[in-house]
Amino acid sequence: MSASVRPRRRSVAVGALVVAGLCSVLLVDPSHAEEPAAPGTLAAPRIHDIQGDTRVSPYAGQQVTDVAGIVTGVRTYGSRGFWIQDPTPDADPATSEGVFVFTSSTPRVAVGDDVRVSGTVGEYYPGGVDTGVQSLTQIARPTVTVVSSGNELPAPVTLDADDLPRRYAPTGDPAEGGNIEALTLRPDRYALDLFESLEGMNVAVEDAAVVGPSTPYYELWVTLDAEANRTANGGTRYASYDDQNAGRLKVESLVPVAQEPFPTADVGDVLTGTTEGPLDFDEFGGYLVAAREMGTVESGGLEPESTRPQRRDELAIATYNVENLNPGNDQAKFDRLAEAVVSNLAAPDILAIEEVQDNSGATDDGTVAADQTLQRFVDAIVAAGGPRYEWRGIDPVDGEDGGQPGGNIRTVFLFNPERVDFVDRAGGDSTTGTEVVKRRGRAELTASPGRVDPGNWAWEDSRKPLAAEFSFRGETVIVVANHFASKGGDQSLYGRFQPPARSSEAQRIAQARVVNSFVRDIRSAQRQARVVVLGDINDFEFSPTTRALTADGALRSAVDSLPRDERYTYVFQGNSQVLDQTLVSSSIRRFDYDIVHINAEFADQASDHDPQVLRFQP
Repeated sequence: MSASVRPRRRSVAVGALVVAGLCSVLLVDPSHAEEPAAPGTLAAPRIHDIQGDTRVSPYAGQQVTDVAGIVTGVRTYGSRGFWIQDPTPDADPATSEGVFVFTSSTPRVAVGDDVRVSGTVGEYYPGGVDTGVQSLTQIARPTVTVVSSGNELPAPVTLDADDLPRRYAPTGDPAEGGNIEALTLRPDRYALDLFESLEGMNVAVEDAAVVGPSTPYYELWVTLDAEANRTANGGTRYASYDDQNAGRLKVESLVPVAQEPFPTADVGDVLTGTTEGPLDFDEFGGYLVAAREMGTVESGGLEPESTRPQRRDELAIATYNVENLNPGNDQAKFDRLAEAVVSNLAAPDILAIEEVQDNSGATDDGTVAADQTLQRFVDAIVAAGGPRYEWRGIDPVDGEDGGQPGGNIRTVFLFNPERVDFVDRAGGDSTTGTEVVKRRGRAELTASPGRVDPGNWAWEDSRKPLAAEFSFRGETVIVVANHFASKGGDQSLYGRFQPPARSSEAQRIAQARVVNSFVRDIRSAQRQARVVVLGDINDFEFSPTTRALTADGALRSAVDSLPRDERYTYVFQGNSQVLDQTLVSSSIRRFDYDIVHINAEFADQASDHDPQVLRFQP
């Protein structure tokens, strides 16, 4: 297996049967008389018969012999095998003419070979059936006969916006959990059905807009519809649960990177020319072009943004997910993050950072302190020309806050003591929360810094919010830094259950309600208290989580102040989306808010999140 690709284990699941892939290849005289099929096998079915007009083959679990096709692609790494396509299609647009042949070892066929394949038809669920993804129809344990070589390939189906359905997926039967596997494909109505009807077939995209940067796994995302929910920088914005951006498609290369480097691409670039190869499916993004031929990346000229400096009478509060920062990281990561704080974020007065790991990083040795991580970061900021920030935080209980095992990630406040005062009140620790009291007509925290209701079940295996009081030019501001539970376990947009279940959402809604209640306690003690809630909320601006945060007018999301095409902090599978948020209490009537796009759209990232800055006059 090549070390340059994401490892994939491949088996064929047929009910309870798992068939490992084995392959033998015969070179024969095409005039050789065919042997009769063995009992229980199907002789010479066409590929479109094997694929059928639903997502599951009508031949699943059965032996087939002498399936004819032209080899259109060969994969020699990862999930090894090849694709064949019948050059004489039927008249049904729902039935694919291509299929993947899983060999497990390096295939001994070449593109353009006319072959006959015998083996077992199965449905493979990438990542496992429990992930909820769709299956890939394939032939395993193959015996392959090469009839001739150097044949012309079937002409590719060119994928473009003109033939792309606006609807993304059909709705499944609620009694079956929304499963769409048994539904007849309607490629003229649903994008997922269109792609499924082309599974394994030779396809092409031309001059496609890049909407997801190239990754360390040698993949990038394009869109067939560059105008759909277009962002200011040329990406595709995830606008709602019903607007999944049907044109998104992943691109990988069948050529090992040792032979041909995978192109580096940022959002806003264009994959020019023709990119052509079989249409595949995996668990890391769904449908993809397994490119036999790659186009050329043409730069769109995207550059990292910088926000303006705060004025003397403005308080600048920022948040930044620094992606598992720990002392084991290269100095280059600390330097890049520090440079961003100084140059791109204009040295904010208060900075809430998420995913700060403990001093031993991912080593699970009981360490919970993160002072070495923070000292190294603060020193890097000074070296970049910034202020010497001080920090406040609370070490978590070992292994209780989720994230990378052993890392003990937490939220931490950095602040510039030359611009803002931290109001220290002892009493808060990993299990003792802060409360709100009213003193002299003002809301105060009993512990600063202090965690918000850390014993609440909502924070199980998740980061607890960190609250603190700050004083700026004599005015008090209460800031709550957050890192809500991740989306792990949610069904994918491209899965076999539609609409997909968002199982992780229940915990984030509960977390949002706890934070909302805390803010309402503050406002009950002081109606005009200035409160800022910010961080990695791990949910969208239109989500039930955000509605729970803003319930009863306790808060409003600053992202709503931006033009729609600038509302995103993260890019996932080609969707530019809001995961990080800043919310303010109603007493902060006027503010200037900026999402500073420096990471998410770029192949070269210091973090996978974009930071954001809020400026206002307290």
